[in-house]
Amino acid sequence: MNALELTGRSRGHVREISDPHCVLHAQVVAPFQAMRRAAASEGFDLQPASAHRDFERQLTIWNDKFAGRRRLDDAAGAPLEVGTLTAAERVQAILEWSALPGASRHHWGTEMDLIDRRAVAAGRRVELSSAEFAPEGPFAPVAAWLEANAARFGFFRPYRGIRSGVRPEPWHWSFAPVSVGAMRDLGVDVLREAIETAPLAAREVVRERLPELHARYVAGIDWP
Repeated sequence: MNALELTGRSRGHVREISDPHCVLHAQVVAPFQAMRRAAASEGFDLQPASAHRDFERQLTIWNDKFAGRRRLDDAAGAPLEVGTLTAAERVQAILEWSALPGASRHHWGTEMDLIDRRAVAAGRRVELSSAEFAPEGPFAPVAAWLEANAARFGFFRPYRGIRSGVRPEPWHWSFAPVSVGAMRDLGVDVLREAIETAPLAAREVVRERLPELHARYVAGIDWP
């Protein structure tokens, strides 16, 4: 991937598929479909609640959280009152759960937030919360299946909360044969160029801390 693809500013590396409808890296489509067929044989309807996400979408999420237009949570998942926080504190809170624009692994098309569509009750909104994947949650069975089977299709969980700076995300799966190289190529300079002229809230705070943020939230993942 080139710098524009790595930072979500180009879509040349991704493909749109119709069943299920999502956008993935071209090299991820076949492995995901194979994993989906295997899951279906055991009663799961494996679908991405989120897959490829471009820079502009990530920028909107970031700016909305910073401004309080979207819920901002602390490390434990409890809502924060944005107006009581400094800019630096807001940046830190956002990064617990959401990536910096240009630094999201979802830009690569290698990442998927996976659920079992058959486990979603009629009228229920999927939140991608820890409770949904807990032992009594609706997605506990599919989470267990993925833990046991995803690796043979090339997928792993980058955010387990062991070495990763991001909170544990049992729904987030990454295609290692492509994402390992993408993470290596997304250096500090590539990320700096991506945000330099973007209308990013708290850009000065981010710019000042960029090497530290890169080390913790880009390079800091849980390997398989």
